[in-house]
Amino acid sequence: MDKQQDFVLRTIEERGVKFVRLWFTDVLGSLKSVAVSPAEIESAFSEGIGFDGSTIEGFTRAYEADMLAVPDPATFQLLPWRGDVDPTARMFCDIQMPDGEPAASDPRYVLKRALANAADKGFSFYTHPEIEFYLLKSNRVGPEGPEPVDAAGYFDNVPGGTANDFRRRSVTMLEQLGISVEFSHHEVGPGQNEIDLRYADALSTADNIMTFRTVVKEVAIEQGVYATFMPKPFSQFPGSGMHTHVSLFEGESNAFFDPAEPYQLSKTARHFMAGLLKHAPEITAVTNQHVNSYKRLWGGDEAPSYVCWGHNNRSALVRVPLYKPEKGQSARIEYRAIDSAANPYLTFSLILAAGLKGIEDEYELAPEAENNVWDLSDAERRALGYNPLPSSLDQALELLEGSELVAETLGERVFNYVLANKRQEWHEYRSQVTSFELERYLGTL
Repeated sequence: MDKQQDFVLRTIEERGVKFVRLWFTDVLGSLKSVAVSPAEIESAFSEGIGFDGSTIEGFTRAYEADMLAVPDPATFQLLPWRGDVDPTARMFCDIQMPDGEPAASDPRYVLKRALANAADKGFSFYTHPEIEFYLLKSNRVGPEGPEPVDAAGYFDNVPGGTANDFRRRSVTMLEQLGISVEFSHHEVGPGQNEIDLRYADALSTADNIMTFRTVVKEVAIEQGVYATFMPKPFSQFPGSGMHTHVSLFEGESNAFFDPAEPYQLSKTARHFMAGLLKHAPEITAVTNQHVNSYKRLWGGDEAPSYVCWGHNNRSALVRVPLYKPEKGQSARIEYRAIDSAANPYLTFSLILAAGLKGIEDEYELAPEAENNVWDLSDAERRALGYNPLPSSLDQALELLEGSELVAETLGERVFNYVLANKRQEWHEYRSQVTSFELERYLGTL
């Protein structure tokens, strides 16, 4: 037994933990949980907890159903919303087959595999997400649509307002779980909020995002409101994105930083950006996996619709921020297409794979966008080479299907499942009335 496992067992005993929830994520990014007694944890570390994988979205087929959830002791945390009486803890799990091999359909394994590939090239991958969501009075959809909890706007301070109390409680709870928060504020839309998590390695960030969504939902229930990560719940207000800052490190050095280059952006960073831009259309079905996601991408309100990059340009798909120009460790790029309902494990895997492809093949970075891309005409955007992102899930799936990069990164099992599931979602949408999006997603995202 290693030191981390021993720490978990001692903490369970000393704190009187009564239940331990083992968490993992299905291919679509939904959190799954099984509660086990503390007496089972030691054997779970060595043998795993068996479950029927054929009932989990995308995991396995009925004739090979047996799978094992093996807890990662490094992710052990007490759940603050369960209180101090009969406390409950959680750990994320890696999914294995009965022979001990990693399950090819486990999104966490997909990301681990992508990170291992980066490590073989000398890189570690760090991410920093800015997560937007709406607070609603309930999950019921009336004739006028959902009802936000307030009418506030960007950075508004509303004394005694629901959002202030909500963010304070959520941030406190996240920090109790060991998740560092950098900022929190009201966003542009009424009832819309943003909480930014601090930079961490991509695997920790993906785990933190899944925990974040749970915390936000739990605090909303506690305060009598409803939180949704649906990409575009209102046609007249901005959608909810998850702008994500990314960087590569070589040991302790930021591989994206070069003080002698324009914007202090190294050749490695430029090749990475070029790879991300080139492959952005074919990864969009994963970074924006719902029919409703394309309402956000093509609904205006600062959502990126065209493939281009710019320094400090929020109309571009990839932005190069320069908040701390003299601090090399802060060099990063920001990818602005991801929405808040994406599966973070698969999303980070594909962003990393696209960027590494650009580095390996030394893709040339196109000239930057120096203007407001949204204000240009279609002819002007075409002349500048700003190609559009997919405008619908159907179009995104066509690009995904022909992508060798996506197929290789996700693996055959996950790749085929995403294609089949999202095609079904598109066909269901086409056969339904327009309210289908709200009815389907609002209560689950």
